[in-house]
Amino acid sequence: MEATIPKSMCLTLSLATVMRFGIAIANAEGSDPAAMSREVSHHKTGAMKISIEVEGKVITVTLEDSAVSTDFITLLPLTLTLNDYASTEKISDLPRRLSTQGAPAGSDPSIGDITYYSPWGNLAIFYRDAAYASGLIKLGAIESGIEALSRPGSFRATIDLVEK
Repeated sequence: MEATIPKSMCLTLSLATVMRFGIAIANAEGSDPAAMSREVSHHKTGAMKISIEVEGKVITVTLEDSAVSTDFITLLPLTLTLNDYASTEKISDLPRRLSTQGAPAGSDPSIGDITYYSPWGNLAIFYRDAAYASGLIKLGAIESGIEALSRPGSFRATIDLVEK
């Protein structure tokens, strides 16, 4: 007598194997499974929201649906020191460089733009208008709370993904 396995069980076993294989690859490449989950979530929902907390004030940001923004999300949560640069933007080094695959050659930032400056590998948040810069890649835009960035000097900020 030949044993048969129900189709539903075959499908379940196949999905489990694919998921285990994906996690094994992520771990072998040094990725974080939680970061992979955020990346998958990002692709399912389109634009993602992040928050930037500065001294008890919350800045709300909508990230663009791009490979660079998706890579940025894998760094979160992140606590950085934002330093004033040219009385126009707050900048901070990131723990690693972001992938710029498919990114434009540069951009013309506006007030409230969250960007990645690829030549230096840093985050740049504009609180004043600035001219086009080669290597500047827009990650998203501030929806509310930009006034928290307008004060001079350096300060700590915590950036995190806003769960839906």
